[in-house]
Amino acid sequence: MSENTDNAADLAFERVVLTGTPGTGKTTVAERVGDRLDIDVHHLNDLIREEGLHEGEDEQRGSLVADLDAIRKHLGDWSGLLDSHLAHHFGADAAIVLRCHPDELEARLEERDEPEAKIAENAESEALDIVLSEAVRAYGEENVYEIDTTDRSVEAVVDDVLAVLRGEREPSAGTVDFTGAL
Repeated sequence: MSENTDNAADLAFERVVLTGTPGTGKTTVAERVGDRLDIDVHHLNDLIREEGLHEGEDEQRGSLVADLDAIRKHLGDWSGLLDSHLAHHFGADAAIVLRCHPDELEARLEERDEPEAKIAENAESEALDIVLSEAVRAYGEENVYEIDTTDRSVEAVVDDVLAVLRGEREPSAGTVDFTGAL
């Protein structure tokens, strides 16, 4: 492996959200980026659970209902990388949306023993560009970077994220299309 030459001082953005449908690789990629750059990584789903930043459980989905106002207050004036399928609901300089073909996404979620209904809902959400659409609505096309993780190594995706963070990659919302999977 090559020597780490990444430097947080060289970043084009102070605050970036890493978002995408569950199963696209956000947490794994965020961890690696954080390690390579030595920057703060905020795992929003962990914060919601550990700090009680929720309004109870959605029993049908088996997940917590995030309290967005409580999360904003808890985060305060954060910097670094915020990862979650909800991260695009919080202010940042740019949004990176990880994407994954719905068939591969289903396989990843099955490996995590997610319930069938949740797997189907997330695969459909990915095919319909739900998280991407929300990110574009919140940030504008000029601040959204779409990265396809389908059949790619974690390191290749990390390199793409680092290119965004360094300002070496152009915004790319709308470049991935999985609507044929519907």
